[in-house]
Amino acid sequence: MIDRVVLIVMDSLGIGELPDAAEFGDAGADTLGHIVDRHPELVIPTLKKMGFGNIDGVAAGRLFVSSPIGAFGKAAEISQGKDTITGHWEIAGLETKIPFQTFPEGFPGEFIQAFEKEIGLKVLGNYAASGTVIIDELGPEHETTGKPIVYTSADSVFQIAANVDVIPLNRLYEICEIARRMLQGKYACGRVIARPYILQNGKRTRTSDRRDYAVSPPEPTMLNLIMNTGKTVWAVGKIGDIFNQHGITTSIHTESNADGVIKTIEAINMSFQGLIFTNLVDFDSKYGHRRDPEGYALAIEEFDRGLSGILDALKPKDLLVLCADHGNDPTHTGWDHTREYIPMVFFGPDIKQGINLGTRQTFADLGATVTDILGAGVTSIGQSFKTLILK
Repeated sequence: MIDRVVLIVMDSLGIGELPDAAEFGDAGADTLGHIVDRHPELVIPTLKKMGFGNIDGVAAGRLFVSSPIGAFGKAAEISQGKDTITGHWEIAGLETKIPFQTFPEGFPGEFIQAFEKEIGLKVLGNYAASGTVIIDELGPEHETTGKPIVYTSADSVFQIAANVDVIPLNRLYEICEIARRMLQGKYACGRVIARPYILQNGKRTRTSDRRDYAVSPPEPTMLNLIMNTGKTVWAVGKIGDIFNQHGITTSIHTESNADGVIKTIEAINMSFQGLIFTNLVDFDSKYGHRRDPEGYALAIEEFDRGLSGILDALKPKDLLVLCADHGNDPTHTGWDHTREYIPMVFFGPDIKQGINLGTRQTFADLGATVTDILGAGVTSIGQSFKTLILK
């Protein structure tokens, strides 16, 4: 019997274009495959032995091993989008039928004027940009004038960047909370994101104090179902922000992928039943968006080393699940997410070894399986494959 599921989202580690990828401008996208193209000697022994490279079509079979110790498969996305919220919500049992509104030309002037009035400051930017590029472009003016930097992307996001020596962190969070309150109705936006940075030795570097202010899920998710049974839902990383704290009993901030692994192991070492839900955002924010395949490869190798510690920490009644939430091909054009299949790998004492789940039609099958295993009811969408993976 499984008492606890440890679900780790390797943020953006997609494994190949979805059939409708071209409709999203993502024809040919393959996050992991193209990383392996650039880094063919990728050293990920733990992921490989779990069956990560045995998933149909992954990296053209270059990571395949015989006799993997886990069950494995991939899942398609049915929601209309390729962003963090859409992906995580679908994993948890919600389909986003109407995509979150995006603002590729920047936010309307009337909104910006109203926002500036509310915060008592003029803003800079208000266009789609890479976060690391825009702070270099507009940082000097921001640091001279005190005006916060506003920008967006192909996702439904309103991002506010500031040097913490110019706009202190708590004030930046307050400004973001004002934006979150205002971005409703015709200006509805999926997330407001605080993007603090520091200036040291002439270099602008974003800090780990990012904070996401998301809209709330429109109906109960996997998290609510598990929590309603009296079990613990322990969120690590930005999971709490993504679900706006709904269905979460404890939320832990992380500073990096490595810190996320450490805090996940700390949670595993505690004694409770339920779900540990971890997001490892560095893959996405530091390497996918920055189109850095070499850095992405090194981050995967770093996670693989940490993964061995997670396996060692697992208790006899634990189930480990690895997946992603979308793609972010670091060799693709632009700097935004890519619409791809996500991997699914399962490991634990009660899991059959070497089971190929093939292709699931929705990310939600994952959440449906987790709630089924934990006896937490049925998610809005998704079909459980518990009987396929349990001994």
